[in-house]
Amino acid sequence: MTRRPRLVATDLDGTLLGADGRVSDRTRAVLVALEEEHDVPVVFVTGRPVRWMEDLWVDVGGHGLAICSNGGIVFDVAAREVRDAFAIAPATLLDVADRVRAAVPGTMFALETLTGFAHEPEWRPRPGGGRPHRGPEPVVAPLAELVADDAPACVKLLARHDEADPEDYWRALDATVGDLATVTWSSTTALVEISARGVTKATTLATLCAELGVEAADVVAFGDMPNDVPMLTWVGRSWAMADAHPDAVAAADAVAGRHDEDGVAATLAALFGLAGWAGADDQSPGGPR
Repeated sequence: MTRRPRLVATDLDGTLLGADGRVSDRTRAVLVALEEEHDVPVVFVTGRPVRWMEDLWVDVGGHGLAICSNGGIVFDVAAREVRDAFAIAPATLLDVADRVRAAVPGTMFALETLTGFAHEPEWRPRPGGGRPHRGPEPVVAPLAELVADDAPACVKLLARHDEADPEDYWRALDATVGDLATVTWSSTTALVEISARGVTKATTLATLCAELGVEAADVVAFGDMPNDVPMLTWVGRSWAMADAHPDAVAAADAVAGRHDEDGVAATLAALFGLAGWAGADDQSPGGPR
């Protein structure tokens, strides 16, 4: 990349957000400066469902677009509504579930839909707890009922196993149903995320950029987990976080600082010459990987 970027795409958890799950004051100041001083939009590109985003919209100025559910949704922040959705066909979803159950018995399934969260009766609270539920009360029913003709469209299928090794489980499911759907992983547990075939963070970001007249070469991106790999390889220049998964580091062009040390903000401040925000140890826009 030899010209100044026109758009910044960033993952959230493990990337832009600190250890407390929030955008730090330093990072927020950099995002505001990019938009107000350089007219460069920042697009959140996250595996999070929309229901986990409400307290973060202020950090993109309360307007613009965001990509949620690993590319399954384009969300209009100002209107607070889904603009585009790329759903999994019900027949495909049931086929995926059948194959996975046969390959890895003990798997439980849940759905992120256009109206909230739904899960099988077998889906139970994770041992040791987890994130508190957000949004409307979950719909609980057998999987076939959750994808009936009158059910809300599913943009992300979640498969979980409480005894499997997380990375082995992800790779096993990819081998089992990767021909039917997009299988990825961004958790520290055996929780695998499944999208419609061909739908990734990168494909939806590419669609959004085409609408804005922004070429891939003019986009920079940040990420930390395997679900970020398609995006990191599609953009003109990409950074994995210093504490990122090895797959993300291998896919990125460079390595930024840690997510809990404002690594994205430091890299962007150096890249755009934002005086006072790079920090004493962050004067270059990321070293080689």
